Amino acid sequence: MNTVDQKEIQNFSKDSMHWWDENGPFKPLHRLNPVRLKYIKDQICAHFDRDTLALNSYKGLEILDIGCGGGLVCEPMARLGGSVTGIDADDNAINVATQHADQLGLAITYTATSSENLLKSKKRYDVVLALEIIEHVSNPDEFVKSVMDLCKPGGLVIFSTLNRTPKSYALGIIAAEYILRWVPAGTHNWKKFVKPAELSRHVRNNGGYPQNICGLGFNPIKNEFSLVPNDTSVNYFLSCVTRS
Repeated sequence: MNTVDQKEIQNFSKDSMHWWDENGPFKPLHRLNPVRLKYIKDQICAHFDRDTLALNSYKGLEILDIGCGGGLVCEPMARLGGSVTGIDADDNAINVATQHADQLGLAITYTATSSENLLKSKKRYDVVLALEIIEHVSNPDEFVKSVMDLCKPGGLVIFSTLNRTPKSYALGIIAAEYILRWVPAGTHNWKKFVKPAELSRHVRNNGGYPQNICGLGFNPIKNEFSLVPNDTSVNYFLSCVTRS
């Protein structure tokens, strides 16, 4: 597991039992989930020419969620008809995700492993998601390589992460961790945040082509997240395609 940072895993593992508590330590992810799902669905449907409103619009698509946590994204993808696999290096998170999916009768394959280890299976996917994870790995370029290699030729890869800017330090760490207490103190290391240009370079170096970038903003007055295409100063998405 070349890119797995064990200190990061231990930090998240202590809260893993609370993945589905909407007011618990993963409250921010629950709050932003509808917005990030909109971005993911729009990108998938555009790339594969699927109907965003169709009930089984993802039927026939094999989708991998790397760093899936408790399954907050895997479950909606499965409901849309996708064949979904979720992996995470945190055994506790995988156990929680498996139990929650079983309770709802959702057929999702969960495995406690890393992207590097999954490569050994030779299985490849139409869509690979790496959401809010690259800022927690030990080697970003090696991690991006494993992500791109897990995607089929001509497939779609979507990243989401935090930009390394003064604004992201103020909002993503000082405000989120110490003032608003959205996440436990120490959840993020600003030095590990990844600039869009850096992530795009990692993607290109490993056989991918960035095709869309979009910011994720928070309105404190409305208390809600939204997509902000022209502002990637804090959180952002990057979608890319793999070489055919």
